[in-house]
Amino acid sequence: MLAGKRILLIIGGGIAAYKSLELIRLLKGAGATVTPVLTKGGAEFVTPLSIAALAGEPLHRDLFDLTTEAEMGHIQLSRAADLIVVAPATADLMAKMAQGHADDLASTLLMATDKRVLIAPAMNVRMWNHPATRRNLRTLAADGILTVGPDSGDMACGEHGPGRLAEPAAILAAIDAALSDGPLKGKHILVTSGPTHEPIDPVRYIANRSSGQQGSAIAAALRDLGARVTFVTGPATTPPPPGVTVVAVETAREMLAAVEAALPADAAVFAAAVADWRVKSEAGQKMKKQAGAPLPVLEFTENPDILATISRHAQRPALVVGFAAETETVIAHAQAKRARKGCDWIVANDVSPATGIMGGGENAVHLISDGGVEDWPRLPKPEVARRLADRIAQELA
Repeated sequence: MLAGKRILLIIGGGIAAYKSLELIRLLKGAGATVTPVLTKGGAEFVTPLSIAALAGEPLHRDLFDLTTEAEMGHIQLSRAADLIVVAPATADLMAKMAQGHADDLASTLLMATDKRVLIAPAMNVRMWNHPATRRNLRTLAADGILTVGPDSGDMACGEHGPGRLAEPAAILAAIDAALSDGPLKGKHILVTSGPTHEPIDPVRYIANRSSGQQGSAIAAALRDLGARVTFVTGPATTPPPPGVTVVAVETAREMLAAVEAALPADAAVFAAAVADWRVKSEAGQKMKKQAGAPLPVLEFTENPDILATISRHAQRPALVVGFAAETETVIAHAQAKRARKGCDWIVANDVSPATGIMGGGENAVHLISDGGVEDWPRLPKPEVARRLADRIAQELA
């Protein structure tokens, strides 16, 4: 898979550094040569001997190594690799990259390289959500830095949420995608997926019946064609594919904010089933049923229209693709939606209960564009995704 490829692996300081050992093993198994660079913080969690033994290559740690720097070793290291991977990428390393600091070997390599860089962030959930980290992430994305993860889950600190290092297999898939020569290499594509949950009170919410299968398949198909994919997903039952940058959200307002933060992009595919309405005033406590009391009255308000907003955005992608899940008069409703929203394409499908499409493994869609209506046969959702990804690649070419 990666035969003959040279990976420069920078291991940042964090408890997740232990996963770098498994990543080295996977990279070697895929045929890659791994040159490890261990930061001072990283050495607090994994030993130089274990890294060097697994990599089978000399370990680099010191910017001012007398032997290597006599030959400008940091320049050679930064240029000899096919890809530089930072895993784990700590908040500190990300800040250094975003601000252009070069005060140790790792940050100097990242400044001196002329090769692509892939980071796998890992940090406490509050650090990940901190405005400075979000700002640095936007800067790095604008600079063309690739990202995989982080995942959500339990952390060593006892907290829960986004910030866990992506699993080594997912990082490997992202490395393979970054080094692929697919038709979408160098393109950044935004994909939304899953439902949104709009809270009524702390235990109840409004949602759509979406599993996220189609959106996840689209993200994977675009990744396989070489694209850098930002995957903004609501609370779907289908897990995100490996090798894409995952942004987990809950509500429509959070999804819009995440989408805007991910811009600029070459294309955007809005496959999420976003709730059209939310309760105007969310109850702070669980609404209790009381004998003889009148039923509660819920006042609704409209959610932001993400597709229409991005279709008219100052940073509008060159290609904007919307989805229309309808239960009757599918094509007519979808054509009207395309005109109303201002997007380029609409992927329309019939999700009436008789079709079994909503939550099922197959889909039958109509691709609606300036060129008319294309009727695709009923296919497995991954095949629908591959066809759509191929059409997007043709359009962007």
